Amino acid sequence: MSELKLTDVAKTYGPVKVLKDINLDIQTGELIVFVGPSGCGKSTLLRMIAGLEKISGGTLEIEGQVMNDVPPAQRGIAMVFQSYALYPHMTVRENMAFALKIAKVPAAEIDAAVKRAAQILQLEPFLDRLPKALSGGQRQRVAIGRAIVRDPKVYLFDEPLSNLDAALRVATRIEIARLKEAMPDSTMIYVTHDQVEAMTLASRIVVLANKGIAQVGTPLELYETPDNEFVAQFIGSPSMNLLPGKITQTGPQTTVQLDGGGVAVSTIPTQPEDQGRSVNVGIRPEDFVLTEDAPVFQGCVDFTEALGEVTLLYFAKEKDDASEAVIAKLPGIQRNLRGQTVSVAAAPEKVHLFSNGQSMRP
Repeated sequence: MSELKLTDVAKTYGPVKVLKDINLDIQTGELIVFVGPSGCGKSTLLRMIAGLEKISGGTLEIEGQVMNDVPPAQRGIAMVFQSYALYPHMTVRENMAFALKIAKVPAAEIDAAVKRAAQILQLEPFLDRLPKALSGGQRQRVAIGRAIVRDPKVYLFDEPLSNLDAALRVATRIEIARLKEAMPDSTMIYVTHDQVEAMTLASRIVVLANKGIAQVGTPLELYETPDNEFVAQFIGSPSMNLLPGKITQTGPQTTVQLDGGGVAVSTIPTQPEDQGRSVNVGIRPEDFVLTEDAPVFQGCVDFTEALGEVTLLYFAKEKDDASEAVIAKLPGIQRNLRGQTVSVAAAPEKVHLFSNGQSMRP
């Protein structure tokens, strides 16, 4: 039985539909990450699971029990918010124990729960400190500790790292990954707008778009085999290049004549009736390599970003071209390419094909 199940879940605010047809099964022990553009409803969906937002349609089940009308405190869920919201006058120990004290749990049980959570989160040296004496990452760990002591069925995280600086975000992300390893049977749902968090933490990623689910899969499934152009461009940084063209040869391998003059070959098979079909060829910037013959794309380098381990090449757009600029991500340091005409190619197995926005992969 799945730990948590959403069936045809919808959310409306008056006449405005925010989410529709959300169907998702989450198994015990998974760490599911919701990602999507701003306003796609990922935090709203999380709050519906928590009981902080009313479900407008469909059903939410936890361990087989319908939870639509069950109060938040009775759902067996603990939520970690973007803001730490610690009590400034209470020590770390008192902050972590507060909810259990309110629930009138025996003191011995509270002490054992706090010690266990502090050990998991490496907070034992800080139990008698006030929040003002902690770093941002330590405060976030205390907020997570408040959830752990309640021993919930499901943990919900609403962008818990967004208030931290870059270095703390990396360190705390690693701590959350270790926390999940230390609690392998715990089910966690995590909302973020950060792709790195999603790709490194998730058992599966749920990409939300257009009021529904665009795709569900493991991080590498979404990266290597996106179902549609939205997921293809949303996962990965910089975004996947989409180059328009027409199929000129079908079969086990497909050849596409690109509108810009290049030729792309893909291992995605096509049928004879696909001959002449207009498609978008998708190639990730990191899959481009420099070439001297048979380029997929050739253009003038308008701008470069030298990052040391990689160099980003931004190709100049044609006049009145409304499409996105083509980007290549080459390994190492590539010197003196700005203003030069450069040809790039990609291996056939790295070339994606999309028709009407959907992947042509069988």
